[in-house]
Amino acid sequence: MKYLDESGCCLESPVSYSYARIGQQKRIEQVKSYGNRISILGVWQEEQSFDYILVQGSFNKERYVKVINQVAEKSEQILKETGRITVIVQDNGSAHTSHLSREHWQKWQLQGLYP
Repeated sequence: MKYLDESGCCLESPVSYSYARIGQQKRIEQVKSYGNRISILGVWQEEQSFDYILVQGSFNKERYVKVINQVAEKSEQILKETGRITVIVQDNGSAHTSHLSREHWQKWQLQGLYP
């Protein structure tokens, strides 16, 4: 069993994560920061492995499918060698449940991967 999640960081903190002195109104200048986000998509298996990919921007459905295709190739090798399937626990992120991703589900299952 493997676990998948995405996280990201920016140079500026979102407004919801800022602080102000008691009795003062919170005021933060907003700047456009297109392209400054760094995202990581990680696939972790306890006591076995941690595979990840870093990108500038966020993970869209195309990037997600590309990563899962790589995981599926490893899963296919494990299935052939041991007869064991690979299960990935993930949230219902839009990239994970997109039409593009669902088009690959059958292929991934034949490779021994069940996201």
